Amino acid sequence: MESSLYLLDANTFMTPARTYYSFKFTTSYWDFLLSKAEEGAICSIDKVFIEIKKGNDELKLWAESQFEDYFISTNTPEIISNYGKIVLWVHNEDQYSQTAKDEFMEADNADAWLLATALTKNLFIVTFEQFNPDIKRKIPIPNVCHAFNIQYCNLFNMLEELEFSF
Repeated sequence: MESSLYLLDANTFMTPARTYYSFKFTTSYWDFLLSKAEEGAICSIDKVFIEIKKGNDELKLWAESQFEDYFISTNTPEIISNYGKIVLWVHNEDQYSQTAKDEFMEADNADAWLLATALTKNLFIVTFEQFNPDIKRKIPIPNVCHAFNIQYCNLFNMLEELEFSF
């Protein structure tokens, strides 16, 4: 995988913060994310920031005080246009249940916006979701990535690529 700008899904913030990279024990991880954002290697989107701010925890405080500048706006004509393409593709896919489609297109779901931003800016999406060609009850980000040729990886692949260490 060549170095690129990585676009982080909400779960790549929330899962580490609430489990193995707790703010109490691994501040070096969060400092690393901030330094990579300052270097221009990683970012996320405003819709992910909104999801993070729904929690009343250390991640919310860190995101608001340290990382806020690295949540980019999805309110551009190009991103909105690509959002429309992704939503139309989801709408026309017979594989997924109507419930899955409705959930994917909910106003507070960042997934379609994350995908539209990655497509627009040619970014790698970083997510813990996995490709599943047979799933019907949910629309995983990697499934849409396959349809639109968007590159993606999990958090640990990104950390390895960016040479993270404690």
